[in-house]
Amino acid sequence: QVQLVESGGGLVQAGGSLRLSCAASGPTFSTHAMGWFRQAPGKEREFVAAISWSGSDTHYADAVKGRFTISRDYIKKTVYLQMNSLKPEDTAVYYCATDSRWGVVTTDDYAYWGQGTQVTVSS
Repeated sequence: QVQLVESGGGLVQAGGSLRLSCAASGPTFSTHAMGWFRQAPGKEREFVAAISWSGSDTHYADAVKGRFTISRDYIKKTVYLQMNSLKPEDTAVYYCATDSRWGVVTTDDYAYWGQGTQVTVSS
């Protein structure tokens, strides 16, 4: 059974930075592709960033490109999301996800999800 635990969320002023972490437990073969999604109040969950099992391939939503960076430590089964130049519209609950696929997965059909961490950006 795979479990994901996110951390690092909080309240930050516009222009500030936060670093989210997501630690996975369970079989390594189940935690290859990893990604971040977010859901703002009243909106559907949306893709933010994704990374392949090796970390060599990444993909970002246009809204965060150039501001957010996804990375991972494969041995530690941990994925990170460095968020810089934060904007009020980045306010949302951020979720990490993982499953056994090898490549970059940008769709929200991951097999395993974390409980989410709140990010609030004040103007």
